[in-house]
Amino acid sequence: MIPIPHNRFIGILAWICLVVLVTFAMPSKALESLGASEDTADIIVGCLYPMSGRAGVLGRDSVVGIRLALQYIEQQGLPTLPHLRVLLGDTKSKRSTAVTIAKRFVEEERATFLCGVVNSSVAIQVTEIAASAGAFFVGTDHASSRLTDEFFHDRYFRVTNDTRQSMTAGALFIRDYFDDHLKKKPLRISYLGPDYEYGYQVWADFREALNKLGVDYEIAGTLWPRLSEPDYSHYINELIRQEPDLVVNSLWGGDFVAFVTQATDTRLFDVSRFANFEKGGDYEIFAHLGDRMPLGLLLASRHHNNWPETDFNRWFVQEFHRQAGYYPSSGAQGAFTGILAIAKAASQASGNYKDLEGIERAFEQLSLTTPEDPPGFQSSMDPVTHQIRQVMAIGETVKDPRYPPAKVMLGNWRIYYPSDFEQVHPVTE
Repeated sequence: MIPIPHNRFIGILAWICLVVLVTFAMPSKALESLGASEDTADIIVGCLYPMSGRAGVLGRDSVVGIRLALQYIEQQGLPTLPHLRVLLGDTKSKRSTAVTIAKRFVEEERATFLCGVVNSSVAIQVTEIAASAGAFFVGTDHASSRLTDEFFHDRYFRVTNDTRQSMTAGALFIRDYFDDHLKKKPLRISYLGPDYEYGYQVWADFREALNKLGVDYEIAGTLWPRLSEPDYSHYINELIRQEPDLVVNSLWGGDFVAFVTQATDTRLFDVSRFANFEKGGDYEIFAHLGDRMPLGLLLASRHHNNWPETDFNRWFVQEFHRQAGYYPSSGAQGAFTGILAIAKAASQASGNYKDLEGIERAFEQLSLTTPEDPPGFQSSMDPVTHQIRQVMAIGETVKDPRYPPAKVMLGNWRIYYPSDFEQVHPVTE
């Protein structure tokens, strides 16, 4: 090793120290924001979504949904509605990235609300940060029922259906749809779900609902591909080998697209009926697959562009299309509802936007109309679980070219209300 002269060593050390000091003294990267300016904002909301990868479409659509919500709030012209400043952070679907952004929102940006998050494992981490900071966390897309159960905290509120609601609806659907089959013999079910928190909770909630309903079924097999799996051929071949009456699948987004694309070249959809009661009916899936989307699949989503046929839903879908140039995914409606919910709860809390306890009480009593509410129904918050009570619509894939580039949408609807869910999971005060 060649020795470094003392004076040169000192110079190098000084240069390194200068670089470190300058780096840490520089302001962090500016965050993208929507809504009110920093000076005029009554409430700061930090929203976390993936903006790239297979889940990126849900994040990008959520941003448009937030813009629509802010526009809608402004159009109401009510002096009691707060001015919201919404900060946007790209989680990249990574827990470490989400944790860093969430901490910055509450510690540096003085956000009293966090919102969003697509991945349930990420949401569990974010809810812990919100609880430690005394901040609200409004869930708009993740679905694990554990967020309102063992990971519950007082200021967590979810404004879209969770896995318990969707899989209860799925169990009710199976009881009704397969009635003739079930009178003769048990229904053989295979399950395929992503190998992380969400996939396991879907399976747990689904079995619980089937058991409580007394549906006679047997398990042909369970399969657990990783997130962003590139090749599903092994899983597809195994499902064909199992020969179930019904395959229940809980993949979502690009993973579901990849699975269906690969399965259409096999006998799977001929051998078994196929269902996804969570996110298989999301519009971006229909748009991506076009006329390659198989007919007769049994699917659901947290929002549908073609149901319900209400003025509010038509406005939401068409205005989103006007601004974005394409039709919305379910993530857009979730983000839209989340921002509306924050504004309404804050407006009902004694007129003091810093009264977080008052906002919490208002959130527990919240009711509001959303684009996915059918005529005569209004979404409302369960004051005990902090889970919103909404309708679930399950349909079959049918030809429908009204929302290009999709060539297939859902139809032949079966609708399930919170009162139906409560027959399976009675409300306890």
